[in-house]
Amino acid sequence: MNKKVIIIGSAWPLRAGGLATFNERLAKQFTQEGFDTSIYTFSLQYPSFLFPGSTQLSKEPAPTQLKIKACINSINPLNWLKVGNELKKLKPDYIVVRFWMPFFGPCLGTILRIVKRNKFSQIICIADNVIPHEKRLGDALLTKYFFSSIHRFVTMSEKVNQDLKTFTQKPSINIIHPIYDNFGDIVTKEIARKHLGLPISEKIILFFGFIRKYKGLDLLLEAMNDTRIKEANIKLLIAGEFYENKEEYDSIISKNNLNNSLYLRTQFIDNSEVKYYFGACDFVIQPYKNATQSGVTPLAYHFEKPMLVTNVGGLASLVPHLKVGIVTEPNANAIATGILQLYELGETQFLKHLCEEKKKLSWDKLTIAILKNNLVE
Repeated sequence: MNKKVIIIGSAWPLRAGGLATFNERLAKQFTQEGFDTSIYTFSLQYPSFLFPGSTQLSKEPAPTQLKIKACINSINPLNWLKVGNELKKLKPDYIVVRFWMPFFGPCLGTILRIVKRNKFSQIICIADNVIPHEKRLGDALLTKYFFSSIHRFVTMSEKVNQDLKTFTQKPSINIIHPIYDNFGDIVTKEIARKHLGLPISEKIILFFGFIRKYKGLDLLLEAMNDTRIKEANIKLLIAGEFYENKEEYDSIISKNNLNNSLYLRTQFIDNSEVKYYFGACDFVIQPYKNATQSGVTPLAYHFEKPMLVTNVGGLASLVPHLKVGIVTEPNANAIATGILQLYELGETQFLKHLCEEKKKLSWDKLTIAILKNNLVE
């Protein structure tokens, strides 16, 4: 009889942002390795006051060959008891739970406390963040409550692993974020730009993903106002939905007269469209002000696009300087200088190292880390 794995976290029918995409790809990996795998996701993930986007639901068809049950209500304690008792009785060999913000501590912590009573299931947390990017009163208490329900941890950033040690001494292992290889094949620049209605011959860099303060789009916009960038006629493609007030960004664009330097696609980007955005650009820019790790980095690796990242959190460790991209300080002048350096070196300069590093980012390394030790209490 195959061992059973249950992944708890975002998945379809929720929109396929980084968390949902990751969980579905991990479920696929476990299934390929012979595990009876399913995902328990949210029937209600965020109350409206915590969700800044347009909709939480996906417009895309359900992923094939995955078992997904949308049953967890993040704000209903009676639901937590019901789901917890269901999972306790199912007695999965492994429960893999995602943790990315303290808000989910009471819900997931309660469910997992109930599961632990079966004294059988191993509960492994993949911690994306330990200290949230946007802090709120009570974060530490909610985090501690959740962590007490876990047997061991997997992180994908040394910074997160270090933060973890300030809350718990339970076993943890740090691995590199696996590559996102479930967004389709690489698309040529010509096909991608034609699909998106972009000029074939322009110099175009890409900012991709939800727009939040810590991601530093404001720094990148200020860099686009650099005289050197304007003289080089470099254009910026911004692809992603605003997760905060866009007025600050509109003000920078207006103040610096950047409208002719930008292509704005500031809506949620469906999975089926991702390959075109990465295919269309010359380089991927991650101007973060602070970070743990980024799902954009493994996307850039998959589509073999050189990157610029700022020297914050765990970003630099994933992007060897002058091999797969440029590492720079998080300020507009340094970012502008780094962009110019990317163009001076050229895309082909980085391709060999990109392909070499890409081989290290396999999903079986993550499943090995998850299955490593039996630590049921």
